[in-house]
Amino acid sequence: QVQLVESGGGLAQAGGSLTLSCAASGRTDKTYTMGWFRQAPGKGREFVASIRRSDGVTYYADYSVKGRFTISRDNTKNTVYLQMDSLNSEDTAVYYCAADAGLPGSSWQYWGQGTQVTVSS
Repeated sequence: QVQLVESGGGLAQAGGSLTLSCAASGRTDKTYTMGWFRQAPGKGREFVASIRRSDGVTYYADYSVKGRFTISRDNTKNTVYLQMDSLNSEDTAVYYCAADAGLPGSSWQYWGQGTQVTVSS
């Protein structure tokens, strides 16, 4: 199976930046696509961004993260990153790393434990 461990969360001021990391281990061949999701207090989990292992194609949520967040991955380290700039209070959430093995009929089979990001105004 795949194990995902996030790091880099913490407290940031509005307008500041944070970089999250997610290291994959185990069956890393199953990390066809890796992505980030987030869950704010009292809200459901939502997609933030994803990146494909084979060609680096990225997708971003249509809401305000596009243009402020950048996803990237280092396949040699089996690690995906989320650079978050111009943070605001609405970015406060638990951020989860996920991996999709590219199997038909299912998605995002593997999840990390999450890392808290708190943005203070």
